[in-house]
Amino acid sequence: MLSVGLTGGIGSGKSTVARRLTELGAVVVDADAVAREVIVPGSEGLRLVVERFGDEVLTEDGSLDRAALAGAVFGDSDARRDLEDITHPLIAARTAELFAEAPEDAILVHDVPLLVEKNMGDRYHLVVAVDACPETRIERLADRGVPEADARARMSHQASDGARREAADVLLDNEGDERHLFEQVDALWHDRLVPFEANVRSGRIHRRADTPVVSAYEPDWEEAANRLIARIGRALGERAPQIEHVGSTSVPGMGGKDVIDLQIGVRSLKDADEPEFVAALAGAGFPRVEDYRMDHPTEDLPDPSLWVKRYHGSCDPGQVTHLHVRELSSAGWQYALLFRDWLRGNENARGEYEQVKNDLFDRHSSTDDYVEAKKAWFAEVWPRIKDWGQRTGWHD
Repeated sequence: MLSVGLTGGIGSGKSTVARRLTELGAVVVDADAVAREVIVPGSEGLRLVVERFGDEVLTEDGSLDRAALAGAVFGDSDARRDLEDITHPLIAARTAELFAEAPEDAILVHDVPLLVEKNMGDRYHLVVAVDACPETRIERLADRGVPEADARARMSHQASDGARREAADVLLDNEGDERHLFEQVDALWHDRLVPFEANVRSGRIHRRADTPVVSAYEPDWEEAANRLIARIGRALGERAPQIEHVGSTSVPGMGGKDVIDLQIGVRSLKDADEPEFVAALAGAGFPRVEDYRMDHPTEDLPDPSLWVKRYHGSCDPGQVTHLHVRELSSAGWQYALLFRDWLRGNENARGEYEQVKNDLFDRHSSTDDYVEAKKAWFAEVWPRIKDWGQRTGWHD
């Protein structure tokens, strides 16, 4: 099963995207609908609300008077907390039931307006946000009869557009018409979500064409790494005391392959071999790849036992990710961090490495040949890196 968090500001078109995903075959769980369901007449939720706030929050037919309830909690933090203590566990339980009812091969979309505000992004394999500028959204809300002042007030209580974009793995542009939006949703479904789900279910990583491509630096790389680190951290918990963004994409301003390299620090590789560890990463979309178990030793530390690691790839066709699982403070762990920090702290080194990658890219047609050819440069600069580390007092 693939889990997708769907969000967007009021008037963005999120409900339209949810409808289209339903038509394509997704199982959509609407958070707002669940919140209404747990306090319908005759429910335990409504009984508890009335017990706390009195019959004044009921209409004549016995249903919840939402305006009266809103008035009862407005400006009263204790009352609002009491309401949340009643409804949140009920919403969570009902949501879990709906998730559990979904088929094993489902693409499950959780439609959550406040996904960003509640920091829920790490619960899903992917977060999709629907984006439209404030003026477009205000115009749409006006067509529904919402006054501009009310629309702006509601928008001011939601996450900023910037925060929503930062939290999103996929941003759907809804400045155009419905056809334009549907084209994006359909492409997302067929090109990413369907193969992503199949890969997660079968434990298969996504493999890109074996061609080394060097791209200009993308600021989005750091945001993507942060989202992945949050998901992996949630999946592994205390099994992974430290997770770091390494490799070319972790160096601001430097070009490289569009591949996010992360290293997961473990106290012992025995922890990384525990079935629970492997299963947790596989469930999060990162299956174990048994072929890669070694880093390349340096000349001054040639003992292979110092460079042992574990490796996991990614199921996501939209973002190639490499997970290097290393013991904390091992040679491989320290080398990755020292090399990253040396590049971050030396503009000339960044330019040199970028030039080396471009030169090798021009001469090699496969990724394996490209990686092998870089080893000579790494050996050449290693003394300079160590010298920099000693002069600056670097430590991991």
